[in-house]
Amino acid sequence: MKIHREGRTIIAIAFGATFLIYLCMALVVKVWTPFHYLFAAALLVFSLMITSFFRIPRRIFTESASQLISPADGVIVAVEEVFEKDYIKGQCMQISIFMSGTDVHVNRYPCDGLVEYVRFRRGNYFVASYPKSSDLNERTEVGMKLDNGQKILIRQVAGVMARRIVCYAKEGERVKQNQEMGFIKFGSRIDMFIPLVFHVNVNLRDKVKNAISPIVDIV
Repeated sequence: MKIHREGRTIIAIAFGATFLIYLCMALVVKVWTPFHYLFAAALLVFSLMITSFFRIPRRIFTESASQLISPADGVIVAVEEVFEKDYIKGQCMQISIFMSGTDVHVNRYPCDGLVEYVRFRRGNYFVASYPKSSDLNERTEVGMKLDNGQKILIRQVAGVMARRIVCYAKEGERVKQNQEMGFIKFGSRIDMFIPLVFHVNVNLRDKVKNAISPIVDIV
């Protein structure tokens, strides 16, 4: 397991602050009570939780030219037909993945393709599982053209805790399946918009993992 580069500074600050508080307690508190021990334990647990948010576990990636692999860890919270007006500009299927605080937070490209469209949109910070959060929350959108000419859109959506979306996508860049696309700090949601002719292989409440779970057959 590795720690993602987006978390190294935050983790260092968390453990540094914990160490300083421990040091102050050791110098000031003469007799430790159960409260002091519980407080010290809580600080350590909090620092370890911060570390877990940025973990990158070792995985054997699924590679398939005929499938879209999940761009995120989490639970499927939406599979529905919608109209996407900005990039696909037509009817498509929306697949939404909700990432909880315990999920891995890195996002990856679901397939090979050419990045044609990247947009950052400011917005609110509603709970990411709320259906309207896809359109109302702060978000980054990445549009890709696949090798067969079809288009998909991937949307990183901020949530209540996730106030920082990191996106590495650049227009005109050719990307590979399972390559890192970005990172959403402290959980949130990923929406993927795909052509109606593609076959969806997941249902509501299914658990998926980035770079492992095939969720769509490309037609």
